[in-house]
Amino acid sequence: MGARQASTGLLYSNPLAGPADLSGWVAEGPLSTGSHNGALELSGSLDDEEFGDHAHWTLWCPEEFPDGIRISWEFLPIAEPGLAILFFSAAGHGGQDLFSAGLEPRTGYYPQYHSGDIDALHVSYFRHKYESERAFRTCNLRKSAGFDLVAQGADPLPPTEDAVDFYRMEVVKDGPRVAFAINGLPLFEWWDPSDKVLGGGRIGFRQMAPLKAAYRNLRVQKI
Repeated sequence: MGARQASTGLLYSNPLAGPADLSGWVAEGPLSTGSHNGALELSGSLDDEEFGDHAHWTLWCPEEFPDGIRISWEFLPIAEPGLAILFFSAAGHGGQDLFSAGLEPRTGYYPQYHSGDIDALHVSYFRHKYESERAFRTCNLRKSAGFDLVAQGADPLPPTEDAVDFYRMEVVKDGPRVAFAINGLPLFEWWDPSDKVLGGGRIGFRQMAPLKAAYRNLRVQKI
C-alpha cells in the first residue's frame, strides 16, 4: 500500500502499520514480517549463525523516485545484535530499472548490492552487529558500485534496552548533496565531488540478522 500525493510535494506516504502495508514491495532474501504496537516489524527468517551472510535481506519500496527528495521514517530497534540500512538512488548500471530482467538476481547477499550491477547510495545506522561496531558507534554513508565509504558521523541510537520510543530518521538527497539526521540532529552532510553523481531511483530497507526492528510512517517528499 501507500499513497502518491505529488500535488502537495508529498510523493509517497505509507504508515507501515503492519504487513498489509507492504503490498507491491519487493523482498530479496529471508525476510520475516509482523506487527509491533501498530508498526511494521521486520526480521530475518534464517539463523545467521548457520547461514552467515546469506541470512540478511533487503526490502524495496515499489515506487521509483526523482532526485531532490527528503526520505523520512520512524525506527525502533527491538532485539539485537544487528545492523540497519537505507538504500536510496538505487538503479541498475546504465540507468536500468532496479528490477530489470537484465540484472543479476539478488538474494539479500550483501556483495550483490555494493559490488554488483547496481548503483546506489546507502546509509547504515544502528550498527550493532559486530563488537567493533558496538564499541565505537557510527553512521556510515557508502556509494556503490564500489563500496566507497564517503561520509561518517556519530550514531546516537542506544542499545535496545534503552530505546523507549521510535526515532525519527531523515535522509535528504538533492543532486550532489546527501544529509542524514536522527530526531532532528544532523549527523553528516556530504557533497559528491565526482562526475558521476547518482540521481533518482529506488529506496529500500535492509537489516543484518538477527536484528528485529519496527518501522512506521515512511514519507518521501520533493524538495
